[in-house]
Amino acid sequence: MNKPVVAAFDFDGTLSRGDSFLPFLREFAGTAHFMRKMLGLSPNLLAYLLGGMSNHDIKNRLLRQFLRGKSVQSMQPFAQYFATGPLPGLIRPAALARLRWHQRQGHRCVIVSASLECYLRPWAETVGVTEVLGSRLAVADDIYTGELMGRNCYGEEKVQRLSTLLGARDAYTLYAYGDSKGDRELLALADHAYYRHMPETTRHG
Repeated sequence: MNKPVVAAFDFDGTLSRGDSFLPFLREFAGTAHFMRKMLGLSPNLLAYLLGGMSNHDIKNRLLRQFLRGKSVQSMQPFAQYFATGPLPGLIRPAALARLRWHQRQGHRCVIVSASLECYLRPWAETVGVTEVLGSRLAVADDIYTGELMGRNCYGEEKVQRLSTLLGARDAYTLYAYGDSKGDRELLALADHAYYRHMPETTRHG
């Protein structure tokens, strides 16, 4: 019996042309406020670029600066706006075509990304994807704390989250698509791994 097929897509740099997290923060804060905050964070950003700070820690620093104290109720409409307004302009046509190809084959499609679920989920719904594994925001009394809930969905965390969702690895065939070192573990797990490359697809293939 043929195994079911799963296609796991990274988002930033794979489905999109680049990072979506910082554009989300910039859109939320406004360009001038965003630039002032980023200037204040420049020592932390430099430490991250030089390897002295983890991606988990730098993301928490950014979240504390931009989202701490914001209400979930106020953020949800903005996340929906970003997902259906600015974000589609970042999507790579070739990557979206590959996603559509998997859907036409009846494959189970999953987005596995370090970006935030709050805007990835509403975007994914617009292309018919219902399973999104992304970084999650911690909430207390319907207010964002400025921290991640759990680990940043990066590296080994992508494998852990996908394994929790899908169960035993030998029960399905896995296609995986990624573009960075944060996808290496996911790509290593796959039967068919594509690094910075989308195979050509046909309308009926």
